Amino acid sequence: MSTANISAYHIVIPARFASERLPGKVCLDLAGQPLLQHVWQRACESKAESVTIATDDERIVQLAEAFGAQVVLTSEDHQSGSDRIAECAAKLEWPDGHLVVNLQGDEPLMPAACLDQVGALLDQRPDCEVASLYWPIDEAAEVQNPNAVKVVTDSQDRALYFSRAPIPYARSYGSILEAMNAGVVWKRHLGLYAYRLAALRRYTSCAPTPLEVSERLEQLRIMEQGGRIAMAMACEFIPAGIDTAEDLRRVTLLIESNRL
Repeated sequence: MSTANISAYHIVIPARFASERLPGKVCLDLAGQPLLQHVWQRACESKAESVTIATDDERIVQLAEAFGAQVVLTSEDHQSGSDRIAECAAKLEWPDGHLVVNLQGDEPLMPAACLDQVGALLDQRPDCEVASLYWPIDEAAEVQNPNAVKVVTDSQDRALYFSRAPIPYARSYGSILEAMNAGVVWKRHLGLYAYRLAALRRYTSCAPTPLEVSERLEQLRIMEQGGRIAMAMACEFIPAGIDTAEDLRRVTLLIESNRL
């Protein structure tokens, strides 16, 4: 996916202080810098017109301003990062035509090229309101893992459905491994999105939908409303984000080793 002629897009990093498994994680030290600063730096390496942090906590406001980021304080009541981005865009008075990329505040290893890719993908797909990325799955256990969200796509690379279940279901084969060896492909959805702001505003103004509640996947609200999501394989591998203290140690070692 070419990024040469991409029109302007903006990155918003939703960052809340509360976290079930690692409270205050965006403020924790990661190889000498706050975790959130690493994420912001990855965003600044992209071709985005602007990078903004949207948060619900004054401690994060002060932290972000200290390392030079633009930051917007939003409500504590939001249930998702998408809701927080919608309020941030309203406070900044962005028009409906803006393209906005949602970069989660716990992904310090996000390749800047993937940020540009998902922004360019949406820019080049006027038939879609949202764009996102996937990565091929090469292990049967991952197909069966409910924490690995799968996506199936149509002939025009639009999402047909997202699920925690092993979709497509390998009914014609004795096992998932046998299906893989026969050429069946599973795609792991990567939680990186680009939105047309008008669509984001419409979808965040609606209540959660039945499929969304069942699967606990907010992108299904878009599809249940009739929205189309353009999909592409990520141009680079996107490492896992940080959810636990062990993740923090793992990424610290990775960053420090790459500095040598």
